[in-house]
Amino acid sequence: MNAFKPMETNTQSIHEGIYDIIIAGAGCSGLSLLYSILNTSSLKDQKILVVDKSFEKANDRTWCFWEKEAGVFESLVCKSWDYISVHKNDFSTTLPTEPFSYKMIQGLDFYKHVMDYAKQFNNVYWQESTITSMETERLHQKNSLQSNAIVHWEEGMAKGHKVFSSILPIDDLYTMSQTIQTEPFLWQHFKGHLIEFENPVFDAHVARLMDFNVNQHGATGFMYVLPLNNKKALVEYTLFSKNLLKPDTYALEITNYLQKHYSDQAYTIVHEEIGAIPMTTQSLAKSSTPIYVIGTLGNAVKASTGYAFHFIQAQVQQIVKQLETGAQVQTEVHDSRHQFYDAVLLYILYHDLMEGSEIFKRIFEKNKAATIFKFLSNTSSIWEDIRIMRSLPTKIFLPAAIKVLFRRG
Repeated sequence: MNAFKPMETNTQSIHEGIYDIIIAGAGCSGLSLLYSILNTSSLKDQKILVVDKSFEKANDRTWCFWEKEAGVFESLVCKSWDYISVHKNDFSTTLPTEPFSYKMIQGLDFYKHVMDYAKQFNNVYWQESTITSMETERLHQKNSLQSNAIVHWEEGMAKGHKVFSSILPIDDLYTMSQTIQTEPFLWQHFKGHLIEFENPVFDAHVARLMDFNVNQHGATGFMYVLPLNNKKALVEYTLFSKNLLKPDTYALEITNYLQKHYSDQAYTIVHEEIGAIPMTTQSLAKSSTPIYVIGTLGNAVKASTGYAFHFIQAQVQQIVKQLETGAQVQTEVHDSRHQFYDAVLLYILYHDLMEGSEIFKRIFEKNKAATIFKFLSNTSSIWEDIRIMRSLPTKIFLPAAIKVLFRRG
């Protein structure tokens, strides 16, 4: 099995006393924060504890995002594309992404890179265990009320001045998604197969971002095809819906899709990945000094699309700047304008006011990919936003916008 475990070569005793920072969860957000702290001269010597139920990492995730220039993790990018395509019935378009590139990082490469780097620091400690609870310890010092955080795990605990938690209680979130909420709650859920054909079948220059010519299962479903070369690609069946599917259903849809498009070609499955990401503008958990939530738990996910990697990096950079200056930690990364757009699009999808496939088809039909990427990354101007929104029927979008506006007022 492709796996990496830092504890094999970096076992340290848990340091007695109080940590400057405890990172609860060694996933994308926790390790991104660790890496950024260790690359910041004024913070790199702080005493840091990383707690996770397992440091044995597998290639269980693939992150895709768009950038104009080389980013912090550019060396880990295994493939990038300068063209994307979208398909729905007879509609098919291929768009250049310039000035952006659409990039892919594989989970195992990311985990190993960050953990290998962190092993060089004697002030970084690792605790492999399941966290059972976190609490705040109030302290009275010189007429001021200060606090530390206490993190409990099976058979142990540690105190820290600040805790950054990305531990996602997926069962609790699923329960939350099934109850009546003030904000719509959908899931972006998926299963992907990294497949390799014996013969060339793919155009390696084009990422098939959305192919809606698949079973919609009463929701918004599409196939996502990312060719690494002309023989190998990640083929992922993705849905935006209120409920998850049975595990076998995802694999069946992928098999049917491959049979339809490449019926006479033999292939092997190199590895699989499966996941579910909450899509909502409601708060999943609240930060309470000195315990702060980050990543998906800290609402870094783009509510209307499920994209997270780009926003996790923005959240991490924001936190690091606050730590450097001693400012109050604020983890919110989505501005109110784009949150409003997300809420409107989610409202339309949640209440089945318009097919999701038709929404995205119209957006990609009437706009440049670069404009759409700016919109999806919350960097678009108000005029670009208006252009995107005009892609949708006013008779659907405007009433939905009014509903969301008054609900929030």
